[in-house]
Amino acid sequence: MSRYPSPIIHASRGALPVLLSVPHSGRDYETAVLANAAQGRRALETLEDPLVDRLAWRAIAAGTGAVVQPVPRAVIDCNRDETEVDPAAIAGVSPAPVGQRARHGLGLVPSRTHRHGALWRRPIDRTELYCRIDEIHRPYHQSLADGLEALRSMHGEALLLDCHSMPVRPSGQANIVIGDRHGTTSSAWVSAEAFRIVRAAGFRAALNDPYAGGAIVARHGTPRNGIHALQLEIDRSLYLESDGRTAGPGFDRIASLIEVLATKLGDALCVRGLREAAE
Repeated sequence: MSRYPSPIIHASRGALPVLLSVPHSGRDYETAVLANAAQGRRALETLEDPLVDRLAWRAIAAGTGAVVQPVPRAVIDCNRDETEVDPAAIAGVSPAPVGQRARHGLGLVPSRTHRHGALWRRPIDRTELYCRIDEIHRPYHQSLADGLEALRSMHGEALLLDCHSMPVRPSGQANIVIGDRHGTTSSAWVSAEAFRIVRAAGFRAALNDPYAGGAIVARHGTPRNGIHALQLEIDRSLYLESDGRTAGPGFDRIASLIEVLATKLGDALCVRGLREAAE
């Protein structure tokens, strides 16, 4: 029996080939995890994308499918590859961190943050790491893969919208960032259409700067096979109060933006499919 909860899956109920991914909104911390937290729960909460699972409600209510990770990012980060291991978080592994993000403390199991420093009183052992990979990380990615393949089989193409939040950006900079890993995880027209939709909704948009996309879009976005994947980063000031934890006055506007992106991009994929079928 698994120690950890399974991904929360909202089955697609509509006619559009879009799936939402919400990997970083989990906020249910085990007692053992909190006991090992060197700086307390608040330090672990800074790793979360606060309330992004709730931002998806309009799109889900309209029938868009979604996969939501209920386990906190502090336990394991589903937007990292299984190999991105930081020895500061895992006992008995190679002393060299694997990957740039792991070197900065944000690997598969985060080890530190810039604000709080070291997160853990002691590293977890490899057995616990493998348990978390088997029971949290792999089921999440399998759920995404299964959902996308079902949509692709039905519609010919599918789109993954991987939803995240980002720290408050300086005035004048983009407050919505779309990432396609520099054109590798999505066809250019899909990324361009997403950019256009965001701009038309009245937001400042950027593509791949400063966030080009993580392991989720890299793993699941294969546009040559008809599966597109975009990472969506939302400035927290757009939907949260100044405490960074509770819903603010802009909350429903962002929920509506996610719904509009899912609907309009899904419609565009369907129109393209019909056009190609007619040729």
